[in-house]
Amino acid sequence: MQYFINVILPIPLEKLFTYRVSAEELAFLQKGMRVAVPFGKSKIYTALVHEVNVEAPKVYEAKEIHQIIDDYPLVNIIQLKHWQWIASYYMCTIGEVFRSAVPGAFLLESETLILKNDELEISEELLKDDEFLVFEALQHQSVLKVQEVAAIIDRKNALPVLNRLLEKNIILLKEEIYQQYKPKLVRNVKLSSVYQSEEKLEELLNSLTRAPKQRQVILSLFQLQATVKKPIKISDLEQASGGSKAVIKALIKKDILEEYHIQRDRVVYDADIENTSLKVLNEYQEKALLSIKSSFAVKQPVLLKGVTSSGKTEVYVRLIDECIKAGKQALYLLPEIALTTQLIGRLQTYFGEKVSVYHSKYNVQERVEVWNNVVQQKSKAQIVIGARSALFLPFSNLGILIVDEEHESSFKQFDPAPRYHARDAAIVLANLHKANILLGSATPSIESYNNVHSGKYGYAEITRRFGNVLMPDIEIVDIKEQSRKRRMKGHFSDRLIEEIEATLAFGEQVILFQNRRGYAPIIECTTCGHAPQCPNCDVSLTYHQYKKQLRCHYCSHHAALLKSCLACGNASLDTKGFGTEQVEKELHTLFPEAEVGRMDLDTTRGKHGYERIITAFEQQELDILVGTQMLTKGLDFRNVNLVGIMNADSLLNFPDYRAHERSFQLLAQVSGRAGRTKKRGKVIIQSYNPYHQILKQVATNNYDEMFKEQLEERRQFKYPPINRIIKITFKHKDYNKLNEASEWFTIGLRNAFGSAVLGPEFPPVSRIRNQYLKHVLVKISLKHSLSQVKANIKRIEQSFNAVAYYRSVRVIYNVDHI
Repeated sequence: MQYFINVILPIPLEKLFTYRVSAEELAFLQKGMRVAVPFGKSKIYTALVHEVNVEAPKVYEAKEIHQIIDDYPLVNIIQLKHWQWIASYYMCTIGEVFRSAVPGAFLLESETLILKNDELEISEELLKDDEFLVFEALQHQSVLKVQEVAAIIDRKNALPVLNRLLEKNIILLKEEIYQQYKPKLVRNVKLSSVYQSEEKLEELLNSLTRAPKQRQVILSLFQLQATVKKPIKISDLEQASGGSKAVIKALIKKDILEEYHIQRDRVVYDADIENTSLKVLNEYQEKALLSIKSSFAVKQPVLLKGVTSSGKTEVYVRLIDECIKAGKQALYLLPEIALTTQLIGRLQTYFGEKVSVYHSKYNVQERVEVWNNVVQQKSKAQIVIGARSALFLPFSNLGILIVDEEHESSFKQFDPAPRYHARDAAIVLANLHKANILLGSATPSIESYNNVHSGKYGYAEITRRFGNVLMPDIEIVDIKEQSRKRRMKGHFSDRLIEEIEATLAFGEQVILFQNRRGYAPIIECTTCGHAPQCPNCDVSLTYHQYKKQLRCHYCSHHAALLKSCLACGNASLDTKGFGTEQVEKELHTLFPEAEVGRMDLDTTRGKHGYERIITAFEQQELDILVGTQMLTKGLDFRNVNLVGIMNADSLLNFPDYRAHERSFQLLAQVSGRAGRTKKRGKVIIQSYNPYHQILKQVATNNYDEMFKEQLEERRQFKYPPINRIIKITFKHKDYNKLNEASEWFTIGLRNAFGSAVLGPEFPPVSRIRNQYLKHVLVKISLKHSLSQVKANIKRIEQSFNAVAYYRSVRVIYNVDHI
């Protein structure tokens, strides 16, 4: 009798695939285990078991699995349900969710091995020189890898040579699975059991009188064993004895010392941090906590709206503490890796080594370890802090999910698929686990606040800052007027310079916000007006002064700074606009005594980039910190008294229906970094349009007025939360084919949905990485079934793909586009 299993492959295919297994394998296999399976002609993939003991496929003959990889399920049933929801809701395949969800090291790769064909008699005269080199190597070595062949023939591409050898039947190819994850093994050393008695030890030391260095190593080992009651690392022994690796190696060879390995986690909790008890909540926090608990009692998601610096984190900590005391796991999601840096220290002081961190700056080996700790429900992974990818960890006993700064657009994944929103996916995950979920923000998204008004979410509010500190005093400076009166120094108004001087004189710190990195977004010829463009994208190149480079922020193309104009040859080049680099340079000129730091994508590359800058600013090594929107997201600096917003207009005048909501959130959040302890902070907002409604609402901290205005506007133009939207993007390198294909698809959409379809339109940047883009927006009324709409769109896509000419045009779906 034959037995079969259905598996998920980590490739964008709609269906599950069926493979044949033996009775013994079937008895052992469980949902969520990994198996290596052959797919296509010779490729081997890591697949995930989705169903066991299914029917044989009718369309194709099932192949046998290659091997079983796991001893226990790596992914649990709740995760699989969650993945299916993500694939269905966000219009992608479960294979794409699988590839995105698990660390890359779990998707074992197959490697092509080259073997000699022993059944064939080969005449060496028929071989070319490079073929003979490979043939000769296989006489001495039974197996070669592709990169080894490339090294032997001294060529980067070895495939043409291998193809010729294959045609002549001289070699055979074999696919072999190899594991990417390797546990970290620490080399330790101990004295051989032969020398444990005193007599033998004395005898040993006497025999080493002529080898003083080896004798010193043995004596140092005894000293370490007396002081350190744990295994002795070889590196520690080397340091303590002053001996070299060679000396220790010689003692191991003589069987005097024994070497052994202990597996260690790559991310280790700092044992020096002392645990402190939880802080006492003030009356406003207590009131909010009671409101949250009453909503949790009826299993409702809760929105906590607390003004900046109101102490929302302490409320979260109290809820996490109750959760882990009940023996459950807690997940704390943050929009930015920069935020995890500050928060880890805070949570570790309360919960010690129960805290784990999971985000993309951790390497793949470290992420595997966190995953395994969560699977095995170890106490060191009872609380997980992470960016949106932490949502996919294999929790089996989740008690609470906290989504901090829930309004942030960073929670939405843009590329590659699945294009999910972590906040919405977290609500579904909490529902599957029957766990509590709390969304927190000082400036909630319009969707979440609307859900509170419609009774979908519970609500709690903290209206006062911790310690009753006043909200910052916000002043809007008209830089149009300042420029006219020639009161600007570079990009600084006299009011901003005055306030920076006063703040530095008091020994306090300053944050300056400019939401554009680089020195200047455009370099322009003053004679003919030509500006260098990216050859791959429809954007001008940004000037980065510190590298003397012109860079594209879309495809990373870069070129050396031009000495003269490419169009007219004139050397008169000038910059237009300004970025964080230019602000930093102007500060060095205006305030030569001040220590200035910069925090943007250029300065935070590398694993500890964020940590280094944040720590330096916290410890007051820097007086002024210039940054992009990384600065706005919930960072807590005690000594900041002034926040300057260099140019608010670049946020307000953006072609997007969310521009005003985002501007309010960003400006309110960055203003919230000022005056967080005792003294009232000051915020200076520079703008060419100081009477703009959003700026007035930020100045008076009037969120409710902004919400009512934006909701009315969206009701009028049928945008979320009044309607749902699906953005469909068409991508192709041929401009004409893209135009034809998008028009064809849109006609199908209009036949199905009528006037609810907008487009196709080119976006502001219509070509990225030599691919032209066109967008279509489908607005869906809340009365209509979303699943029915998606099914109709998929049907149109099937007809579209049936036209051979359009098949190469890529169609990308972005559900709930933000």
